[in-house]
Amino acid sequence: MKETFEDQITLHNGVTIPQHGFGVYKITDPAEMEIAIPKALEVGYRSFDTAQMYQNEAMLGELLYNSSVPRKDLFITTKINNGNQGYDQTLFTFEESLADLQLSQLDLLLVHWPSEKYFFDTWRAFERLYDEKMVRAIGVCNFHQHHLEKLKTKANVMPMVNQVELHPYLTQEALRNYLKEQNIAVEAWSPLARGRILNDPVLEELARNYHKTTAQIILRWHLQHELIFIPKSVTPSRIAENSDIYDFELSAEDMKKIDKLNRNQRTGSDPDDVYPTI
Repeated sequence: MKETFEDQITLHNGVTIPQHGFGVYKITDPAEMEIAIPKALEVGYRSFDTAQMYQNEAMLGELLYNSSVPRKDLFITTKINNGNQGYDQTLFTFEESLADLQLSQLDLLLVHWPSEKYFFDTWRAFERLYDEKMVRAIGVCNFHQHHLEKLKTKANVMPMVNQVELHPYLTQEALRNYLKEQNIAVEAWSPLARGRILNDPVLEELARNYHKTTAQIILRWHLQHELIFIPKSVTPSRIAENSDIYDFELSAEDMKKIDKLNRNQRTGSDPDDVYPTI
């Protein structure tokens, strides 16, 4: 088995998270999961990101539990689904997730989307789970700066992580700067923009220059920006390809070329559109 990726991000409570994780969004076919997870472990992944919404926590939990990798070497994240927000419902469904993942303690629990109705109630449940050491770290997904400013008015513990859509067409520079000031780690979902930027001419040219694929160039950009990122694939060759980004380094000039590709272009929903609906 390949050595694990060494790059870690230290969260503001001292917990470390692997910078390069593996996402399992849309992997609901057991046959695909049974190929993808062992391959991810084989090439060095130790951090796995799931969610109640993905309906695959039990499959992931079973495969990781039965793998040869010790629990202490794994970092497992899940998210409370939009329909499960609120104080009591968060606590209740968290227990279900923990059982499905075959864990006694979760590494990172995230609020999947900001909810206007349950905004503080959900976070109060998160703080309780954190205080009771049921989770090692707590965080949010898809929070804009104003959501975090609102949370700050009542929170006893601020999020350790904000997982947001982030890629070269949506660099989120202003939000990243704010999160750095607040000591909240940035985690990128859809780091490859769901494949929609793989044919970008600038990225293709860089791929030729570095003798890498465009996906590897993009993931290396995330790595050098000290972002946490969670590419997803069910194809063994792609899983291996996405892990192979540690034998080269992008120059400062080439990093800036990628930064300039920003179009503020989302592949998913704007959190402000979701916020009033849940």
